[in-house]
Amino acid sequence: MIKKILISQPKPTTDKFFEIADRFGVELVFRPFIKVEGLSAREFRQQRINISEFTAVIFTAKTAIDHFFRICKEMRISIPDTMKYFCTTESIACYLQKYIQYRKRKIFHGENGKFDDLIPFLQRNKNEKFLYAVSDVHKDGVSGILDATGINYTKAVMYRTVSNDFSKDEPFDYDMLIFFSPAGIDALLKNFPDFKQGDIRIGCLGSATAKAVTDAGLRLDMQAGTPTSPSIVNALEQYLENMSSAIA
Repeated sequence: MIKKILISQPKPTTDKFFEIADRFGVELVFRPFIKVEGLSAREFRQQRINISEFTAVIFTAKTAIDHFFRICKEMRISIPDTMKYFCTTESIACYLQKYIQYRKRKIFHGENGKFDDLIPFLQRNKNEKFLYAVSDVHKDGVSGILDATGINYTKAVMYRTVSNDFSKDEPFDYDMLIFFSPAGIDALLKNFPDFKQGDIRIGCLGSATAKAVTDAGLRLDMQAGTPTSPSIVNALEQYLENMSSAIA
């Protein structure tokens, strides 16, 4: 029986998770297994990338925006008003307002969150020199798409994903664990190298995370990111409902 579920992400602002907790009488604990650390200016310089040489930047995450402008500030690099920004979603594009004056003529974004949506914008600006800001762990598929466009781009690692370690006295008494990326599985095994799944259920979002679960020799009990369960909320609600029906 599931009574306590660890969800490996920060506490959300939405009430949907808490509606599920009330409905099924479960305790939800939001505790990320991984965290993001920015590269220092010294570490970034080791890549031998001169940001001042670029005329456009590609962002696929708000975190990338934060660390791009942080590194520029630490290295005392002035970003010209002529810089162009290419973002995979409108939400990411709007986040740029935190750092610059928002001008649509210099900011381009996709409509559906897919990188393919950016290709027409990139090709119409193929004379630009693009900087692609990424984490040390990122989707190689995007690089393949960029290579196919024939644009001049350089991949720049600006932050890294690391394990958010558990303390020795931190309880680990969960009936279910939910992960959102393969890095979360790596962090689980780093924190608990002798982890035995037993009756603990494991749920995840996406096929890449599902593969990481099974590759680690663990049992996958619930998967979100499918046509029938597009989100973790949907998947968890269905899973707990099926368990309640089975018990009844």
